[in-house]
Amino acid sequence: MARPIWFYLQHLAFFLFLNAIVAYASRPHGSHRPHQEPSYLKFVVNATDFPSEDYYDYIIVGGGTAGCPLAATLSSRFRVLVIERGGIAYGNRNLMTKEGFLATLMDVNSFDSPTQAFTSEDGVPNVRGRILGGSSAINAGFYSRADEDFYRKTSVNWDFRMVNQSYEWVERAIVFRPELRTWQSAVRDGLLQAGVDPYNGFSFDHVVGTKIGGSTFDTLGRRHSAADLFKYAKPVNAKVVTHANVERILVGSSMPSAVSRQSAMGVVFRDRIGMYHHALLREHGEVILSAGALGSPQLLLLSGIGPRPYLSSWGIPVAHHLPYVGQYLYDNPRNGISIVPPIPLEHSLIQVVGITESGAYIEAASNVIPFASPARSVFIRTPSAPLYLTVATLMEKTVGPASAGSLRLASTDVRVNPIVRFNYFSNPVDVQRCVNGTRKIGDILRTQSMEDFKFQGWFGSKDFRFVGPALPVDQSNYEVMADFCRRTVSTIWHYHGGCIMGKVVDADFRVIGLDALRVVDGSTFGISPGTNPQATLMMLGRYVGLKMMKDRKDYKMID
Repeated sequence: MARPIWFYLQHLAFFLFLNAIVAYASRPHGSHRPHQEPSYLKFVVNATDFPSEDYYDYIIVGGGTAGCPLAATLSSRFRVLVIERGGIAYGNRNLMTKEGFLATLMDVNSFDSPTQAFTSEDGVPNVRGRILGGSSAINAGFYSRADEDFYRKTSVNWDFRMVNQSYEWVERAIVFRPELRTWQSAVRDGLLQAGVDPYNGFSFDHVVGTKIGGSTFDTLGRRHSAADLFKYAKPVNAKVVTHANVERILVGSSMPSAVSRQSAMGVVFRDRIGMYHHALLREHGEVILSAGALGSPQLLLLSGIGPRPYLSSWGIPVAHHLPYVGQYLYDNPRNGISIVPPIPLEHSLIQVVGITESGAYIEAASNVIPFASPARSVFIRTPSAPLYLTVATLMEKTVGPASAGSLRLASTDVRVNPIVRFNYFSNPVDVQRCVNGTRKIGDILRTQSMEDFKFQGWFGSKDFRFVGPALPVDQSNYEVMADFCRRTVSTIWHYHGGCIMGKVVDADFRVIGLDALRVVDGSTFGISPGTNPQATLMMLGRYVGLKMMKDRKDYKMID
């Protein structure tokens, strides 16, 4: 369906807005005490310094939100290698401070920027992390545990005592209580005035009502990511290789007999100058994919693990027929509004959330950017001091979602993004949830708490100044609201699936039909865990690591 011209103008304005942020973030401003050099740098090496061949108990592909805590946990007893395609965040101001959040999302290139951009076939721009820490090193920092529905809808036999201990292990290291200022405080009050109650105060738990969640930004605005969980690692057992692109998983027969099964034996990766390296497994070792919802299914396909006819069409030798690799891919739609308020506001990323019972979560952010006059303008004199513009946003995340898409290869080069389609709002359940959420945003805008963010108009009237589309005037009209959802859909960067549990992996995250190969990341999820997934992904890395060590100990005792 053809997009109206205002759709393209809206996106052009949005990118011009972000370009201004990039220019702002690249200039020195404010004083931030630098992070102390992280201790894990002692066992981080560039791939060019890695030997041509080496052996490990566990090889983890992807030093991201789940991979880092998984590696830190396993290193307490085993020799562990983490292979990360990106670099490290330490020393990069945009990555390490909340003011650099939007600039990081825009400062991209094809092969080595911390953020890798892609656009789905739905036409929605998106990003993925390419840095040690993964998406936890580029996200908005909000931290909230999974909802009960997430646990019910997975086939994992959860040990909830271990789940809670794993969350607490993460929270002790990198999670903080945020300080609410003008916009976040007003949104909290607006949510309560709009009926999103009760007020649950500060909480990591997923509870219906309005709450303040945790943040991975500390009180000085410095970011902490999953990479900082390496503080728990045993340095003598841990090695992290950066700027390394894993090209395929090595698969062979586990034993020379008629009943032998295929088994992972290691991986092949290339460094920045194109040299190949082999990381191989010791006895009883495993390869674990933690490369994310795009990277893990992509690597399985490139390794010949996937639908036989599809792999054959690419000329990829089939190592193991697994028909659902790349299927059941989801992305939670984000819809909302942005305003320019008449009063100055602070930088704030997501700190408050409204958890409704109607299939939507309400969140907010505010950003301060410089406003530059047109170059060489003969009408506007350039001010001696910079002028700043605040943009405040209210958004809703659609729960689930129910609409599913898929992933397919664009190239046999692992560095090239796969082709992705999410099929936003193809399921009417998601449309209903979005309508509920955007109507709730309308309710919040009509509360007393939002009055200070309106401009004074003629004859005493007051109204908002919107950046981009405003909510429809007739919010009672379902079709009009549904059209708004479809026209203004964007991503909240919580995409998941592609190696779905029960289809690609079993309840222990083992790839079905293969030995010594697991997937431990969001690609195994069929539903987004609560308001924001990073807490659950970090818990998952710790949890699976503990379970693997326990199972291996029990196995040795039986043996």
